[in-house]
Amino acid sequence: MTSASFHPASGPARRTVVAAAGAAGLAVALTACGGSDDDASDASGTAAGGGEKAGAAVAATADIPEGGGKVLADRKIVVTQPTAGEFKAFSATCTHQGCAVKDVADGVIHCPCHNSTFSITDGSVRGGPATKPLPAVPITVSGDSIELA
Repeated sequence: MTSASFHPASGPARRTVVAAAGAAGLAVALTACGGSDDDASDASGTAAGGGEKAGAAVAATADIPEGGGKVLADRKIVVTQPTAGEFKAFSATCTHQGCAVKDVADGVIHCPCHNSTFSITDGSVRGGPATKPLPAVPITVSGDSIELA
C-alpha cells in the first residue's frame, strides 16, 4: 500500500498572506497619522482646509465663541474668534504628525495625539512637539456667515 502525498490547496503561502496583511496595515497606519511637518496640502494639491470652493459657507458667526473657536472636523478647519468680531481659520490638521486637532479652549487649539497647542490668533505653536504653525485658511465674513475666501 502506498501512502498518498499531501499537496496543499493552491493559493498563496501563509508567509505571503501574513506579509501582505502587515504591509496593508502599515499603509493604513501611515495614512491615518499623516505625513511630515511639511504637509500643508493634500495629495491633489488642494490647500489644507477641506478643498472646498471659495464662497462656501463654513459656519455662522454666532457659532464661534469669542476668545475661543470651533473645530469643523468635516471641513478639516478650525475657526476662531480671538477678539469680538475678528474671525480666523486654520487647517485642523496638526503639523506634527497629521492628527486632527480636537478642541479650542483657553486661547489655544489643542491636538490630542501628542498635546501640541496652537494660538487661536495666528496658528503659531504654543506648545510642542509640533514645530510649525497651523496653516491659515482664508475666510471672509458676509453678514452672519463665515465663508471660504
